[in-house]
Amino acid sequence: MSTNDQPVNKATSDQPATLEFADFAEFFPFYMSQHSKRATRMMHCVGTSMGLGIALPSALWGPRRRVLLGAAVGYGFAWTSHFAIEKNRPASFGHPLWSFLGDWKMIAMMLAGRDNEISEIAANYLADAAAADGTST
Repeated sequence: MSTNDQPVNKATSDQPATLEFADFAEFFPFYMSQHSKRATRMMHCVGTSMGLGIALPSALWGPRRRVLLGAAVGYGFAWTSHFAIEKNRPASFGHPLWSFLGDWKMIAMMLAGRDNEISEIAANYLADAAAADGTST
């Protein structure tokens, strides 16, 4: 799907992530726009890795209550990056399942050396949104 086919409104710090998307393919460029800064993506990668490192062994061998700690660590890093670095609201507030899937896709792209592609997807989405809103990025 080309960037011109993307929804052009975007969530900002004063507009919760309540946009509607037809499917994950349409949602993903928006999700990348909410992770336009490399530091935000790195915080997600670190938090998700640490959270998985806590949650997975806990789910398999116990104590099971530590699974919640893993989720708290993962989301803690991610949400902190949105408020402190990106200055926006986490997309998971409005789209929890797609955001969860988007996080894994984003991390897979980063690990595959495709971080520049993520930056390009984010920049294109934000430029389209700014053009539609009559503002500049």
